[in-house]
Amino acid sequence: MTEHNAPAPEVEHRTVLLRGGDVHSPADPFATAMVVERGHVAWVGSEGAADAFAPGVDEVIDLEGALVTPAFTDAHVHTTSTGLALTGLDLSGARSLAGALDLVRAHAAAAPAGRILLGHGWDATRWPEQRPPSRAELDEAAGGRPLYLPRIDVHSAVVTTALLDLVPGITGLAGYHPDAPLTASAHHAVRAAAHGAVTPAQRAEAQRAALAHAASLGIGAVHECAGPDISDEEDFTGLLKLAAEQPGPRVFGYWAEQVAGAKDAERVRELGAVGAAGDLFVDGSLGSHTACLHAPYADAPHTGTAHLDTAAVAAHVTACTEAGLQAGFHAIGDAALTSVVDGVRAAARKLGLARIRAARHRVEHAEMLTPATIAAFAELGLTASVQPAFDAAWGGEDGMYAQRLGAERARTLNPYAALLRAGVPLAFGSDSPVTPLDPWGTVRAAAFHRTPEHRVSVRAAFTAHTRGGWRAVGRDDAGTLVPGAPADYAVWRADELVVQAPDDRVARWSTDPRSGTPGLPDLTPGAELPVCLRTVVFGQTVFVRPNG
Repeated sequence: MTEHNAPAPEVEHRTVLLRGGDVHSPADPFATAMVVERGHVAWVGSEGAADAFAPGVDEVIDLEGALVTPAFTDAHVHTTSTGLALTGLDLSGARSLAGALDLVRAHAAAAPAGRILLGHGWDATRWPEQRPPSRAELDEAAGGRPLYLPRIDVHSAVVTTALLDLVPGITGLAGYHPDAPLTASAHHAVRAAAHGAVTPAQRAEAQRAALAHAASLGIGAVHECAGPDISDEEDFTGLLKLAAEQPGPRVFGYWAEQVAGAKDAERVRELGAVGAAGDLFVDGSLGSHTACLHAPYADAPHTGTAHLDTAAVAAHVTACTEAGLQAGFHAIGDAALTSVVDGVRAAARKLGLARIRAARHRVEHAEMLTPATIAAFAELGLTASVQPAFDAAWGGEDGMYAQRLGAERARTLNPYAALLRAGVPLAFGSDSPVTPLDPWGTVRAAAFHRTPEHRVSVRAAFTAHTRGGWRAVGRDDAGTLVPGAPADYAVWRADELVVQAPDDRVARWSTDPRSGTPGLPDLTPGAELPVCLRTVVFGQTVFVRPNG
């Protein structure tokens, strides 16, 4: 595959020797030094051998004991929304409905007049009131201004009357409720109105803020999950252009639109997308009661919402495969995941299993898996693009998942160990701003899953968040620090390196020191997470921590 979003060829590459630290490399589990040349890793090895390289390089960096790892890849990001959350109204920290309304009042008072107010991140399941704000409460708090406030999962939203007034015919759309969160078409319509009011300058500012924040966390690449129902073409192409023109994380763009034939596939390519995938919705989310289930919710008398059926999945996968384009879907509920695997299997019957597997189609979230659907993922070569922070936020006996599904069904969610045992490729992400960009926190969430039998080793989780993201875009030569790989790496201040794995009931990597398994930071809950000192993409430094 071609290398997407690589820096411009005229960039001058310096040959750099890093030494005096720990280099996390399968080429040498005890490496302390690395040479970078022409944007690629040229050598990794021991301190003694580094002496021979020192005279011939442009720069020597003394790591002073720091850890060097491959840069992280976040396999599911909404970049503009992340930037707007970073620079705007973020309700994820609100601990009550009253507290959330206070934040709305403060934001409305400080925001320039005439600007539509955008917020993010409320979650009523965490509030003592256990309900979202009413329209009247929002109208008062926003001072009568247009306000769009999606729920943390971004599958429903509460809005003010002034925003509804900007959307003709809103009351006739599916998912409209006079005084409850909007879902389905009504939600998409108010979202389009709100985001349509964001100026190009605001949008670019938000994108720059999000990418700079990602770089500061050791993230060297993001998969932007865009599409007509969640953003727009101008936002998508603007982000790809910005990322190509300025130093920062690589951006691989996915466009979530159904493909019926070669013409549609070519249009997706012309937008700059690497696939017709990402948030192509088969269903919604558990928090908004819109994930599509086989059996009703524990706290609602229905089974959620189906957007695409088996036939639609099969048609999309077939058309994409024939066009040489990666396909993918958003699927969370067990019924939605059944539709995905049945549809992909139907495409395999038509085109042959080998062609389907070679295309590396992917599924986002894939939370409510069963042994049968896990086996189908493995058989069909589907990548599971998953978000361990979801379990950290909503798993456990008393979490939102248990409220929605009951404790027994909730315990089956996000079965990472079973996926790994079956040989399903994993790519980790955040779905930011649904959960924050936080790569080491994501690795920790998978290694210390709230359901013990789903835990994986830190090394397996780390691989899913580095190499896994590259494999998900069809690249097997990146995401690891070995000679010839792209020099996308991060430098960390970290405590003692260890090898952590769950107990013997699940598949794990060897923890015997004689195996030469390179160590990683201690991610035990409560331990301090590593601090990023420097992030490098294709040999170019894109972040340096001040006074690091």
